[in-house]
Amino acid sequence: MKHGVAFRKFSRTSSHRMLMLRNLVTSLFEHEQISTTLPKARDTARLAEKIITMGKKGDNASYTRASSFLLQSTLVPKLFTTFAKRYADRPGGYTRIHKLGNRPGDNAPRAVLELVDNPRDLRYEMTARAVGWEMLKEKMKVSEPLDIINKGPGVQQTTIEKELRMKFNQGGGVLRPKTRSYLQKVMRYRSKESAARMSEKVREYMDHLLAAPVVNRSVHEGDKLKNSKSTAQRHRAGQILPGETRPALGLSQGVLGHRRPPPEGPVLSMRTLFGRKYKSINP
Repeated sequence: MKHGVAFRKFSRTSSHRMLMLRNLVTSLFEHEQISTTLPKARDTARLAEKIITMGKKGDNASYTRASSFLLQSTLVPKLFTTFAKRYADRPGGYTRIHKLGNRPGDNAPRAVLELVDNPRDLRYEMTARAVGWEMLKEKMKVSEPLDIINKGPGVQQTTIEKELRMKFNQGGGVLRPKTRSYLQKVMRYRSKESAARMSEKVREYMDHLLAAPVVNRSVHEGDKLKNSKSTAQRHRAGQILPGETRPALGLSQGVLGHRRPPPEGPVLSMRTLFGRKYKSINP
């Protein structure tokens, strides 16, 4: 009977297994974001949560246990100062696991293990891009793309703060309810100054989206000087541009899929900005 057999063995002895997990936790605290296999990431996250809880307690017993667990003594002050202050109001859930596909060779499932609210938080970056995409989409309904490029996106911090105060299905906001929920989750335990940082991230991504057609046009004009038969860069089948309302699956299926009505407003592409000579393969 398999009684009392818990956790993963990783085909290692207990001493080797524990040393490996201690090394992973130490690397996680040092870099705050590591890549490893999915089973190792899950066991590392379980131990890292306990060590961070020791750092939040801050007593002598916790200091002794944490310093004996970590392989680098220089990380102990970081645990009891930086991490303890960052997660002071968070009641658990200090780590996050992102699946990263399978590893070439042995096909082992990979994952990115990171500390929540770290300076390179992946969920924070993805949420900022989703917010920027939807805010640009709403701006394109009332303004022409060239006007937005000339005047700038103009993301206001008050807009982000308003979305943070709204409820899930409350109307009158710029974002979709799901995007608003993700924004509120990543900002829940951050400082008040984080709204300004989020606004800056959103503005940078909107500038990136607006600059893409202009850059593609300049690249195309340079290629035409070298080769007169050079054609404009086409976006891939199923690629969604800002302002598009049809799903990516329907765009990739083309004429074989269910035909959906085109978006009411303009779509941010080289064709809408610079004329019909820049053709598109989207249906």
